[in-house]
Amino acid sequence: MYTYFFVLAALFYAACAFLPSKQHTAISTGTLIGWLLHGAALWVDVIGHGVLRMGFAIMLSGALWISVAIYWLENRNFSLDGLRVLVLPSAAIGVLLPTVFPGSLIPLDGKSALFPWHIAIAMLAYSTLTIAAFHAVLMALQESKLHTRLSVQKTGWFALAIDRLPALLTMEKLLFRLIGIGFFLLTLTVLSGVVFSEELFGKAFKWEHKTIFTMLSWILFGVLLAGRRWRGWRGKTALSFTLTGFTTLFLAYVGSRFVFEVILHRSLA
Repeated sequence: MYTYFFVLAALFYAACAFLPSKQHTAISTGTLIGWLLHGAALWVDVIGHGVLRMGFAIMLSGALWISVAIYWLENRNFSLDGLRVLVLPSAAIGVLLPTVFPGSLIPLDGKSALFPWHIAIAMLAYSTLTIAAFHAVLMALQESKLHTRLSVQKTGWFALAIDRLPALLTMEKLLFRLIGIGFFLLTLTVLSGVVFSEELFGKAFKWEHKTIFTMLSWILFGVLLAGRRWRGWRGKTALSFTLTGFTTLFLAYVGSRFVFEVILHRSLA
């Protein structure tokens, strides 16, 4: 039954992505309906009958679910119509990924009650930093256009989306807001994983691939926020740290799961 929710959510996202920008109410309502359907489908698919379903497709779908929520909320404060035609088509595709790549099942029997919360916070952290990286790419495209002074033909949805983006200063404020929230959630993820490792995972804390890459990502985002506060870092420095930190986090979670599940056809808990 939840598969139909994924499909319906994809249809709502796709429809709202290409509606005329003047239809604000229809876009906002349709996006909210698609987001609710998407969330309901993820909830039923991920948590069901005493097991937890995890995989790279579910994590990407969850990241896009958070991305849509952030776009919908921030669009009420800023004019982000340019983001609409970028975020929603991506979400329309991403929402269907769990139906193609179902991932692996993790039994919850014997697991601590903290375990689902740890996973949820980790997912929120990853999702927030994913949209921050996407946001940084858009800023890089904006900045490149300004510096090179190249004329961009206003044909095609992508070119129009770039032209509709808010000013760079506004985009930068949004970027650091996203990074701040993501870093806070990632800090909770790291702390809970280190302090409650044995209770959460049934084994003592140890340094492994996922842990090392997560810690590296946490350090990079922490250095970026510190540099922003005390050295006024911005522009290319901020974009470089953001994309490097996200790439590291991607390798820790989605990248490793993609290699195991799709390329090696193995389960990774």
